[in-house]
Amino acid sequence: MIKSIDFDVVELHDMKKYPKDLFFIGDTKLLAKRKVSIVGSRKPNQYARQYTHEIASKLARSGVCVVSGGAMGVDATAHKAAGASNTIMVAGTGLDKRYPAINKNIIAEIEKEGLVLSQFKEGTPSQRYNFPLRNELVVALGEVLVVMYAESDSGTMRSVEYAQKMGKDIYVLPHRMGESEGTNKLLQNNMAKAIYDVDLFVSLFGSIENTTIKEPFLEYCKTAPSYDSAVEKFASKVFEHELLGDIEVKNGTIYLT
Repeated sequence: MIKSIDFDVVELHDMKKYPKDLFFIGDTKLLAKRKVSIVGSRKPNQYARQYTHEIASKLARSGVCVVSGGAMGVDATAHKAAGASNTIMVAGTGLDKRYPAINKNIIAEIEKEGLVLSQFKEGTPSQRYNFPLRNELVVALGEVLVVMYAESDSGTMRSVEYAQKMGKDIYVLPHRMGESEGTNKLLQNNMAKAIYDVDLFVSLFGSIENTTIKEPFLEYCKTAPSYDSAVEKFASKVFEHELLGDIEVKNGTIYLT
């Protein structure tokens, strides 16, 4: 059920203008937790996917809630790795829509176990000018902003501008020359801090528990099942995790990447 938040969210006073409306589905108690915002390209390289997954999962295990925007690529990887019950997704549409459709299953899980927020009323479609507003809200919620992969002219760099205006620390992965040129320029200009050690970064927010978050589908993939049997058992999970880069299909067999 879509409801309106009727209490003050302190972090959102960092925005240029506090949202006139803020709608939600899920558990608003997540807003009281320590939060880290993770953003990046819709088409990151495998290196960025891998470390997005590791950072988000370890933050979750340290008791930190991961905030992102529900898009393909880095966003989806971060939400999934954190676990639906420990993530906040900020939507760029009305909450009667699950956008993008390719992430509808992830979004449905977050609605049930985590929290989905939007500044937009029911019926609001995906429109280009919605997403800068969404990005500002994502940045405002987190103590810091982590940018996993971004080209110089990407929308992700707009999130960086918001973080700078809000005075938030920005962390990035160091990439090779010619990759993620936006984040590399931030490092070059001393406008961001590099994450060289994931555990050291996560320790800034809490201690990592010795438990692991297991997903049945990925545990199943450790047995190198056939593609057909995996689809029969888990249906859309196969396609979803192939897009996330967690698995690859070779000669009709599924392998963890």
